[in-house]
Amino acid sequence: MSIDNQIRAFAGAFIMASLLLAKYHNHYWLYFTAFVGLNLFQSSITGFCPLEIILRKIQNKSV
Repeated sequence: MSIDNQIRAFAGAFIMASLLLAKYHNHYWLYFTAFVGLNLFQSSITGFCPLEIILRKIQNKSV
């Protein structure tokens, strides 16, 4: 799986998890959803994605 696909999978999983937590636990989890969305937005503009850096380091160590 490419790093771009991994980032999309992480973002989707985090958004879905935070929405479920907001519905069944506490509505403040929506701030986490907003954080993930804002991070996706800024990475589309700047090209900087902290998760991409982490995944590249993990990938390089496993090779």
